[in-house]
Amino acid sequence: MQETRTVTIDGVTLTVIIERKAVKNINARLRDETLMVSAPQRVAQATLDQAITELARRLVHRVHKRRVNDEEDAITLVRRVAARFPQPPAIERAEFTLAEARWGSYSAATRTVRLNAVLLRMPRWVLEAVAAHEVAHAIHLDHSPSFWRLLRRACPDTDRAQAFLAAVSWFARAWTTLPPVERALLAGVSDDDLGEPPSLT
Repeated sequence: MQETRTVTIDGVTLTVIIERKAVKNINARLRDETLMVSAPQRVAQATLDQAITELARRLVHRVHKRRVNDEEDAITLVRRVAARFPQPPAIERAEFTLAEARWGSYSAATRTVRLNAVLLRMPRWVLEAVAAHEVAHAIHLDHSPSFWRLLRRACPDTDRAQAFLAAVSWFARAWTTLPPVERALLAGVSDDDLGEPPSLT
């Protein structure tokens, strides 16, 4: 017996088709905008509902991550930026992520640079400045004066990019505190559509 419903994850609405059958675990496959779920016959509804939300979120994020990494080759970008350094460091891996807390990160253990996928929607010089910041951490793991000297030498747009990102961060935090009329004017929408800030992706 099949059950059909919808679930919305990060603005993406999926049709969920649930089939209860002789399986031990709840499994899901995402095909386009349809989530196919197999569930044990006797699984509790609350357990199933929670699992569907978690599986849908994980699969939507996986697809989104694949799409943003197909859009731009992160390792090519990062290595091109690294070539601007006096002694270019070796970067083994680079990827765009869906992280919400940081613009970028560098792992010394794996020589990996991770960049927030939102940067793909920003001016190119901002994306390259964040990449340069993370590449500089391959040489200086701290934010010492030596780090900043090296970074500014390799990327003259460093300070301008930091100011740009500070403004973007401020705007994202301040959005919900703006009066509805101001949000409508900034977003170019009616008062009924307000709530979330304009999407940066």
